[in-house]
Amino acid sequence: MGRSFEVRKASMAKTAGQKTKIYSKYGKMLYVLAKNTGADPTSNPSLRSLIEKAKREQVPTHVIEKALEKATGAGGEDFVQARYEGYGPGGCSVIIDCLTDNNNRTITDVRNCFTKTFSKMGPPGSVAHLFDHFAIFSFKGDNSEFVLEALLSADVDVTDVESENGQVTVFAPASEFFKAKTVLQESVPGIVLEVDEITFVPQSQKEISVEDLPMFEKFISMLNDCDDVQDVYHNASLPS
Repeated sequence: MGRSFEVRKASMAKTAGQKTKIYSKYGKMLYVLAKNTGADPTSNPSLRSLIEKAKREQVPTHVIEKALEKATGAGGEDFVQARYEGYGPGGCSVIIDCLTDNNNRTITDVRNCFTKTFSKMGPPGSVAHLFDHFAIFSFKGDNSEFVLEALLSADVDVTDVESENGQVTVFAPASEFFKAKTVLQESVPGIVLEVDEITFVPQSQKEISVEDLPMFEKFISMLNDCDDVQDVYHNASLPS
């Protein structure tokens, strides 16, 4: 079904900063999710899934526990999600996801990243239509036909199931994330999900010239240095 996963994988350009940034990112996400939906992973599948993902990213246990403990206390910060879109150096399309307790600070920080790299911040929806919003699962195996049949039998809206180099990859609409994950865990014995996320995948890529590369790298570095930025997605194809 469709293009090979390696082609899509090459275009799944999501950036992440240093370890401390990753710890802070998951600390915020866990805190917000636990505070809004409950801090008990045994009865909260969304929280349980996020904890599993944090552990795969080697987030220390004490960071996870601190976020959950904080969520069960009184008061605390009120974080909200914010998404910004625009065009980065070389004309690439960019989506920036944030968690913030101060919208004015966050939009100012993000706008500065665009302004100082001669890029253009756009209105909501300006580039999102150039990306597919996918739930993606990948695990070792070669039984793609069985996996597809199991998902379809459970009425999961599957976009694609691919098998390549001993790896099965499932693409589904973001809204099908938990339904698809549950079916996979119940249908595939001993499954270990190596990729388990909702992400933006660009529909096409924009080649970045050698001349634009330093400014693009500066742009991404500035975004990763913003405390409120959680994820950056882009369609840039960098020169080798």
